[in-house]
Amino acid sequence: MGKVDFKPGNMLYPLPVVMVTVCDKKGRSNIITLAWAGTINSDPPMISISVRKERFSYDMLMETGEFCVNLTNAETTFGMDLCGVKSGRDIDKWKATGLTPLPCSVIKAPMIEECPVSIECVVTKSEDLGSHTIFFGKVVAVHADEKYMDEKGGFHFEQSDPVTYSHGKYYTLGKEIGKFGYSVRKKK
Repeated sequence: MGKVDFKPGNMLYPLPVVMVTVCDKKGRSNIITLAWAGTINSDPPMISISVRKERFSYDMLMETGEFCVNLTNAETTFGMDLCGVKSGRDIDKWKATGLTPLPCSVIKAPMIEECPVSIECVVTKSEDLGSHTIFFGKVVAVHADEKYMDEKGGFHFEQSDPVTYSHGKYYTLGKEIGKFGYSVRKKK
């Protein structure tokens, strides 16, 4: 049994699926679904997103330099999928999905009420990479749904049924199989 060779390509799966909200200087907003997003720095906290230049949200991002990353869960999957396959040029995604825009605390783009976490970002740098432009966003505010908070102020994102993307399909996370550092923890 061996491995089969593939042509070079992106095989980094699964990926988190996020809905990114943006707006233009006139206040018109849009939602774009992305699986190309990730953590790039912890101090200062930073996130990257990669967007194709022909996407409706691209010009809004370039114009305002702001975006909000909204983490998805099983409950938001229908809206998340629709925002990934339909263009804001053709439909009002807020109306089509029934998702609720809420004002952010720092940036002008709205956050999505139904998402368990919303992360406000200000673009510090963008770089054209070919098919996509990567946007580096400094995190300026984070909002978490209180229903996933415990009495000690801890946040339990896993209880929201987070969604991942792999080869054109969506999955929720499975059971916990370990905890960071368990391989080196001393046995009692």
